[in-house]
Amino acid sequence: MARTTDGNGMPVPQRLLAAATRLFAEQGYGSTSVQEIVEAAGVTKGALYHYFGSKEDLLQEVYARVLRLQQERLDAFADADEPVERRLRAAAADVVVTTIENLDDAAIFFRSMHHLSPEKNKQVRAERRRYHERFRALVEEGQRSGVFTSATPADLVVDYHFGSVHHLSTWYRPDGPLTPQQVAGHLADLLLRALRP
Repeated sequence: MARTTDGNGMPVPQRLLAAATRLFAEQGYGSTSVQEIVEAAGVTKGALYHYFGSKEDLLQEVYARVLRLQQERLDAFADADEPVERRLRAAAADVVVTTIENLDDAAIFFRSMHHLSPEKNKQVRAERRRYHERFRALVEEGQRSGVFTSATPADLVVDYHFGSVHHLSTWYRPDGPLTPQQVAGHLADLLLRALRP
């Protein structure tokens, strides 16, 4: 049976994901072999197949782990006992920060999503839709209560914000003039300005 951790206590699945993420980001998904991933992770192919059924499963998990984190955080913001404007702003800023903190994962996914089988692609799209629907529900809550304008449909507002988020990997640079928190603040403020009555 495959070891769960290495000598430093790092779980093997995390090592495999870290190696795959680095290689997919550097070389592209299609140009990275399973052999390169296991060598970079310091494990056997048997260990990879023990935790992941295929290279495609690794690709799916690269994105799914970020989406799980973002969903968990969004649910906490949405359920908080605070005014809707504050909850939406916190959620809008958080998705920017967590995307920047996992920029390779986001870039890999958007570049390589077409490599997923139709079934896996459908699963990922369903998870993303769940996130977007919860985010949209905050916009709609504010629109119903009159805090936000209803002049622009909630769907369009959400697409506007996430269009910006999904393109972060094409222009954001860690050594650039803005920190992740500054970018997040600016984009969240733009979203709220678009919703002001």
